[in-house]
Amino acid sequence: MAQNYSGKSTANLPIGNGPCYRTSYIGADPGMFSGFLDEPKPPGGVNIAKQTMTPATEHLPGGSLVGLLPSEPRVDAEESRLRDILRRCSPATRDAACEFRRSGNLDCVPAIVVGVIDHYVVPEARAKLRAGDDTLRLSEDLSIDSLTMLEIVFMAEEVLQVSIDNEELRPFRTVGDVKRFVRMKLSGVAA
Repeated sequence: MAQNYSGKSTANLPIGNGPCYRTSYIGADPGMFSGFLDEPKPPGGVNIAKQTMTPATEHLPGGSLVGLLPSEPRVDAEESRLRDILRRCSPATRDAACEFRRSGNLDCVPAIVVGVIDHYVVPEARAKLRAGDDTLRLSEDLSIDSLTMLEIVFMAEEVLQVSIDNEELRPFRTVGDVKRFVRMKLSGVAA
């Protein structure tokens, strides 16, 4: 009858700041293993390797990482996803979007709208857009066609967590129209 061993192996070294892996073999003599990544298969035992994750703090005195890791604010998964969606937008756009998601502050909307539009316009039009002129015409001044407008709307919907119907897009003529519409939509005012 094989001995059932599920204790710690000798492979218990932390890798970076992430979790450590501990390998256990079922049905093997614990004394027969001495490597850490290339442990031999147990002769005659049940050849099943089981890996479990343990926190890196387990290997430190007192189980703490305080003072060992750089102190930076913890970014939650939702903010990380939002930043990934806006990865090709300016840092100001990403920051405004994260602030909007955290606080619901409608003052962030103009920066988000301009940043999302900026992502889709031709490089020659970006300087005009960044000048902050709300009278810029979407089609004539920024060369935004209907397909580009749909891409802008899809990104804005995802970033701002709002739904915009195609029919609501028809009156958009200027950057200011888009800013006002999104602000009213988010505040719950009928457009």
